[in-house]
Amino acid sequence: MTITTMRDEPNGVFPAVCSLDCPDQCGLLLHKEAGKIVKIEGDPDHPVTKGAICNKVRHMAARIYDDKRLQYPMKRIGPKGEGSQFERITWEEALETITSRWKGLIADKGPESIMPYSFYGNMGRIGTEGMDRRFFNRMGASRLLYAICESAGSEGYKYTMGGSFGTDPQETVHAKLIIMWGINAVSTNMHQVMLAEQARKNGAKIIVIDAHKNQTGRWADWFIPVLPGTDALLALGIMHILFAENKVDEAFLQQYTIGHEELREHVKSYNPSMVSAETGVPVPDLYQLARMYGDTSPSFIRIGNGIQHHDNGGMCVRTIACLPALTGEWLHQGGGAIKGNGGYLEHNIPALQRPDLRKEPARQINMNLLGSALLELDTPIYSLYVYNSNPALVAPHANKVREGLKREDLFTVVHDLFLTETAKYADIVLPATSSFENTDFYRSYWHRYVHLQLPVIAPYGESKANVDVFRLLAAGMGYEEEALQDTDEELVRQALDHPGNPALAKITYESLLDQRFLKAEVKPLFPGELKTPSGKIELYSQEMAAKGFPPLPTYTPLVDEGEDLPFLFIPAPNHNFLNSTFAHNEKHKRMEKAPKLHMNEADAASLGLVSGDYARVWNHRGECELLVAAGTDVLPGVVVSQGLWADVPGNKALVNALTPDRVADMGGGATFFSGRVRIEKSKLN
Repeated sequence: MTITTMRDEPNGVFPAVCSLDCPDQCGLLLHKEAGKIVKIEGDPDHPVTKGAICNKVRHMAARIYDDKRLQYPMKRIGPKGEGSQFERITWEEALETITSRWKGLIADKGPESIMPYSFYGNMGRIGTEGMDRRFFNRMGASRLLYAICESAGSEGYKYTMGGSFGTDPQETVHAKLIIMWGINAVSTNMHQVMLAEQARKNGAKIIVIDAHKNQTGRWADWFIPVLPGTDALLALGIMHILFAENKVDEAFLQQYTIGHEELREHVKSYNPSMVSAETGVPVPDLYQLARMYGDTSPSFIRIGNGIQHHDNGGMCVRTIACLPALTGEWLHQGGGAIKGNGGYLEHNIPALQRPDLRKEPARQINMNLLGSALLELDTPIYSLYVYNSNPALVAPHANKVREGLKREDLFTVVHDLFLTETAKYADIVLPATSSFENTDFYRSYWHRYVHLQLPVIAPYGESKANVDVFRLLAAGMGYEEEALQDTDEELVRQALDHPGNPALAKITYESLLDQRFLKAEVKPLFPGELKTPSGKIELYSQEMAAKGFPPLPTYTPLVDEGEDLPFLFIPAPNHNFLNSTFAHNEKHKRMEKAPKLHMNEADAASLGLVSGDYARVWNHRGECELLVAAGTDVLPGVVVSQGLWADVPGNKALVNALTPDRVADMGGGATFFSGRVRIEKSKLN
């Protein structure tokens, strides 16, 4: 197929990359007619994604041209929240309103009274951590701790492995045992599933360990249900058996790890009967799992995001990450583990974000604590600027977040493609471009490719990219620094110029213009030296001990919420949304059908519920009414919902109304999956 390279041509097929917060980061081909995208398909030349894409991306054009998409700036003329009303204004009025309010706040309250709130609704790096970070650094605004997703697990993994470094996913086709641990990969990492299928054809067995027998669990050769929050204990039980039955690689432990003797002694206390009682995994299954892992090589573990969203999430990931070291799997092609691979593709973050523009230190606010930040700080936040995120739907303890957003003295600006739940609380709403309208570069956090995206279509209506808006805001604030005027191309060049990461040496703006995507040149982890203090896999971590953590992998139960809340509630992702993205699109809602509550049939029967009934699910934070799906896909005492559903009048499906805003043991991470609830039959029945 001939690919047209002129982005301003009205017709043709154009290369692109998926912008979604998804590990797969697919290569795409966009078909244009009369200047509009009419079809999206996978790029068959991409070495990892190979032309296969999910329905979310396949239907992306419908989202780009949705008649509800914002086309011009607006200001609120009614009350904040549901039912709010807006009227059209010009960009000039919007920018003048924002900058004049901010100048006044800085003069009266100081720059820390202003806070950005964003995440990776678009994974383009200059649009999510480029001109925006430069602007707020120059302003001196409060800093945001970006901890809602992977921070706990990344810190835990780093203590063991030195950073976000794992197996090359392309090599996992050689594995003979694949464990998907806490990841619904069919819905959230489909190309790892495709690679696993290749391995399966060559004789590999696939095990899924999870709290819910979702699509990935049904695909597995063996599904092992585990009680949520006990995954570290299960891993410690496996270690107990591996050491006890001499199924460890002593030579690897001696050469490439520290702390293996301490760990050997430590795990003796995690005997199979105790582990079984706490995890819900029968003792025979525990032995079978450990023996399969100890006897099969190469063995590969895909560590998912779900397990880190617990009170003990960082230690959980740290513990599972120790397993490949015990059996020496890192030396075998396709063996080892992946939590993430972003460390291989790390760009020049200081050059892109320019922290040197910040004249004074500023407070940092954990994004998981947004509700408390808006309502309880002694020195209040008086302005919130939201982009690439929808905290009224995605943040924990959502009712508290919305109460904070209702403050009349909070000046809120939202820059988005749609009038989101958060935008309904805004004073000013700005229309955002889609990724296919922007220049940006992308780096996967699973595979090892970097991509360049150039504009394929013109901006929709009066929409503008993040980088363009922050340049305009900088001018309106009177900021004259050259760094706030850099072009998109200059931002990309600066980010990729990173002598500290030799894996990117051949990845430049010019090479990406020529190739569209390039793979980092990565050396095998072993033989080699890790970025841990010892240079080895740290089964015992002195750094953790110095910070007050147990230096050896340790199981700590979830926080007891101290109420009569018999069910552990897991608000997992679904197949057709990605967080709140696509939750507003009718096609995707039809495909997903309805917000459901998966529960064990015995629990349902005890409450007089059957599949198809509505259940009222509640705790002290809020309530939901969800459609019951009773069966055996979850263990007793566990209930699972799927997806973040958009607000609909009369429909109580805001699952984050139930989730705690406690922070995890490490990294300030979220604890979405450690909340507890009560359930009863709803009056809707």
